[in-house]
Amino acid sequence: MLGRFLEISLQAPQILESVQFYESLGFTQAPSNDTWKHPYGVLTDGRITLGLHQFAFPGPSLTYVLPELASRIEALDALALDWFFRKLDLDAFNEAGFRDPEGQVVTILEARTYSPTQRRSHETSQLGWFEEYAIPVKDLDRARSFWESIGFVATGTGEMPFDRVSLSGHGLDIALWQTRAFDAPLMVFVEPDMPERIAQLRDRGHVFSSELPRRFDPRQSVLLKSPEGTALLLTTPDERGGSDSAPEGIIVSEGGDPG
Repeated sequence: MLGRFLEISLQAPQILESVQFYESLGFTQAPSNDTWKHPYGVLTDGRITLGLHQFAFPGPSLTYVLPELASRIEALDALALDWFFRKLDLDAFNEAGFRDPEGQVVTILEARTYSPTQRRSHETSQLGWFEEYAIPVKDLDRARSFWESIGFVATGTGEMPFDRVSLSGHGLDIALWQTRAFDAPLMVFVEPDMPERIAQLRDRGHVFSSELPRRFDPRQSVLLKSPEGTALLLTTPDERGGSDSAPEGIIVSEGGDPG
């Protein structure tokens, strides 16, 4: 339906600063091609891939690849999606974008914009296991219905730290969090030894955000902000309310693993 997950596309006004930040956490670069005219970098921890764009666009965006996009767009039209741009031309790189009911941007491209790497999902960064891309929502039922309508499948629910639904589809795990504590999406990393990881990051000079909601235990969870403003939540399975998936033995599909 959407194709396969490519990257979380982030607007990075100071792209070199953002690249250095993610590399300092253990992410590595993937070779990008010349699709985009603006500066573009790709960072991965083996499980999640981030596309850093020195270009102004609505985002962050969950970006997918759907070959022959121009001829397959009609099937997507049947879903009554909220398209806010469509660039479909025989002589151009085809792409289209829509928003979910809460404003989350989803972009579909006709082809990849970087080459696969050899890094695998178990080769995590200093942040540990990437669990999910969390989207704060006001109406959990409405948001869940939308994401299920475009091919995502609910894999779990929980009440801590917020009422939430976890979903999986098209090579990416997302979570809908019914909360006003966050006004933008965040990437969630979960490890049992996160307090030790937090201490190591602090010793290396990383400064954590004061915006962490009170319901999180600051001894087990921190909020780390990237130079471009992306929120990274580092937490434990207990703080998150349990894990819907176990890292051990997981095989990540081609779309979710940049390799």
